Amino acid sequence: MRPSRPGIDKECRGLRRARACAGILALAATLTGLAGPSRGAEAEPFRLCADPTNLPFSSDDPSQPGLYVEIGQALAQALGQPITYDWYKSYFGKRTVRVTLLGKQCDAMIGLPLSDDFMGPAVIFSRKLGTEGYALVANTNQVIGGIGDLKGKRVAVQFATTPQNLLAERDDIEKVTVLSPDEGMKALDQGKVDVAFIWGPVAGWLNKTTYGGRYRIQTTEGEGLSWDTAVGFAKTSKDLRDRVNAALPQLERTIAELSVKYGLPGDRAIRFTGASAVTRQASDEPAAEKNDGPAQSLHGTVGTGPGVVKVANAAPPEAKADSATARPETVSSGKEIFNGTCAHCHGPDAVQSERRIDLRLLNHRYGDDMRTKFWTTVQEGRPAKGMPAWKDVYTDDQFESIYAFLLTVQSQSND
Repeated sequence: MRPSRPGIDKECRGLRRARACAGILALAATLTGLAGPSRGAEAEPFRLCADPTNLPFSSDDPSQPGLYVEIGQALAQALGQPITYDWYKSYFGKRTVRVTLLGKQCDAMIGLPLSDDFMGPAVIFSRKLGTEGYALVANTNQVIGGIGDLKGKRVAVQFATTPQNLLAERDDIEKVTVLSPDEGMKALDQGKVDVAFIWGPVAGWLNKTTYGGRYRIQTTEGEGLSWDTAVGFAKTSKDLRDRVNAALPQLERTIAELSVKYGLPGDRAIRFTGASAVTRQASDEPAAEKNDGPAQSLHGTVGTGPGVVKVANAAPPEAKADSATARPETVSSGKEIFNGTCAHCHGPDAVQSERRIDLRLLNHRYGDDMRTKFWTTVQEGRPAKGMPAWKDVYTDDQFESIYAFLLTVQSQSND
């Protein structure tokens, strides 16, 4: 018969019956255990946001899951939880984070830029996970110590990235624009360029898996060239963040081994400061950098494209700002949004060497129509050119702040 605890407690009031009671209590616990754990005791899954086709970072192929997925699996095991995945393309950068992580479809996203400027305070971060950035890829007999060593060379640079802007004014360097790290590596392998200045993690992965490790990869750091990464959480998940932080030190060796497995560069980094460069040990702490480039479209994936188009019935609201009257906080907010979402194609702070997508020339091109052109483009997008519509992502006030920022950077050039 199943014992009744009230009866047991009553009997246990007598000290002489203590030993007998202890035996009865143990039997009760055994009988309860035989019934199995309750449904409420089952561990909740660790839900990971990940891109299904973004190696070396993530893949929905179990035979080759990617660096971030394997780190997620190790974290789930350390937390004592099963793991599940929310697969979503990271093409749209912050929009991906809003839909998945902030939309409560998952609990964590690995590899976000470790910066309060990246969607803070809505997104909070774990301790530092690693450092990622652009890299110079060349034959093993070439050692590059800075921009000066690129003089006279043909250099593949990714379209609309910090490396392209960095080399834009160097007439002594022949720039060859490519759309992806893959294209840059192919140009190098085919002898069309001498050096590729491309996204480092993907370059390392391709060098390991496609090119047999025959190229030297030298990572770089500097403004817009490198940044620390971490695990991101919604601001309501501080407890999970703290438990992940407690688990990460135990996984340092595992993460290091996985980084080697997926070809991430681990060399001495070249620091670019204007036209000069210095080197540092890869283990040193890098200076805080602005987070632009591929990190904003998440993990080096190709981002959205440029373009303006006039769309009927998309008239902008009455103007709230111009370059002279816009409130400083409005301009600052617009700059933050711009650098978080638009800089991947249009350059950090709207500095862009490609004239056709240089937003500093909007007023020069469109004059009194500038506002209408801006408004219709950001609202409706230009899908044929790869630019999405942002009307479901940002509010009118946020568009106004972006416009206010762009007004402050318009060029007076008539070239």
